[in-house]
Amino acid sequence: MPKFVIQGGVPLNGTVVPSGNKNAALPLLAACLLSSEPVVLDNVPRIKDVFTMRALMEQLGTVVEELTPHKWRFTTRELKDVQPDPALCQKIRASILLAGPLVARRGYLDLPSPGGDVIGRRRIDTHLLGLNALGVNFSYEGCFRFTADSLTGAEMLLDEASVTATENIVMAAVLAKGQTVIRNAASEPHVQQLCQFLNNMGAKISGIGSNMLTIEGVEKLGAGMLRIEADYLEVISFVGAALVTNGSIRIKNADAHVLDMVSLMYKRLGVEWHLDGDDLIVPANQKMTIGTDFGGAITKIEDAPWPGFPADLLSTTIVVATQCEGSILFHEKMFESRLFFTDKLNSMGARIVLCDPHRCIVQGPAKLQSAVLESPDIRAGMALLIAALAAEGESVIKNIGQIDRGYERVEEKLRALGAKIERIADDD
Repeated sequence: MPKFVIQGGVPLNGTVVPSGNKNAALPLLAACLLSSEPVVLDNVPRIKDVFTMRALMEQLGTVVEELTPHKWRFTTRELKDVQPDPALCQKIRASILLAGPLVARRGYLDLPSPGGDVIGRRRIDTHLLGLNALGVNFSYEGCFRFTADSLTGAEMLLDEASVTATENIVMAAVLAKGQTVIRNAASEPHVQQLCQFLNNMGAKISGIGSNMLTIEGVEKLGAGMLRIEADYLEVISFVGAALVTNGSIRIKNADAHVLDMVSLMYKRLGVEWHLDGDDLIVPANQKMTIGTDFGGAITKIEDAPWPGFPADLLSTTIVVATQCEGSILFHEKMFESRLFFTDKLNSMGARIVLCDPHRCIVQGPAKLQSAVLESPDIRAGMALLIAALAAEGESVIKNIGQIDRGYERVEEKLRALGAKIERIADDD
């Protein structure tokens, strides 16, 4: 397994182009299984999780043609009668997204347990309840068995606004008979992109962007095309890297219309950026002073379903906060293990108090020192990389396969901005 070696303390300057949104790409790939006609996705990120999903689809009978490195055409004339490879399913949680399309198109699926990041319990009950409401039966004996003689539209209230459950249910409902209404649906940008793509293929989905989706079932879907928007998690990762190194960067084609809430929260850290068309510009010499709430109360940043602050941005934002003047509380409401990586930041000199599995207080600014670190998951891995860019001396980050799952050629993009980072073989 390779590792990153980083010489910290170098300001980042220049221009960078983010890759397509990983969290949009995975359900969009799965949606390609719903049609027997060719469908095209542009701005596909070339990352490990996407290639794992592609391999699962190819096993099922999909032919993938790379029109360009980031523009792929998918054709699934017929679905093979095979079970998805358990080893591949264990690599990504998104393998659960095969359930909706395959049950809708061929009526059954034997699905090994999905994998993914170890950031706490990640329940799939909402998937099961929603699919069951459409007529899908399921059982579990070592793997999930999904079957349905036919799918019929239904009205349902999701017990949580789960992103992947909403995506799975929508993909099944587009081919169900009659009308489906999903209340408490997730409305994140990648859910919206999935619905737009399905409509391009002939689906009839309304309420896109809201928490209530209405789907009129159709007999079949046809060809379609969509450009995947920029990964806003990667965009903000580059913002964070520029901030902690006192650099100034331009992020081209940032699709910044999805960053309004993030901008509001970063202003609490004394950070601002501005837009030039669809480019996002991070100036140097930011204030980097944490504000307080009314009466001098400590302010906080907490995650929430869209349009709230994205949970996947908490890790990198905590690192930014270590370089800001003042104190701030972070509240991670979704995953009980996500904040555990903060002990690695403390070993570098950060001043972070982990109050409980869901909350931590950051006191800054802290002078970070180099360290040998290991990436525990995708987002924490990127956060540690940003910390290493700010730290004095040479840091090493191991297990960077986790970072590769979500970020395309990240070291090349950072080097183009002036960072001193190398990918080398890990002798251990």
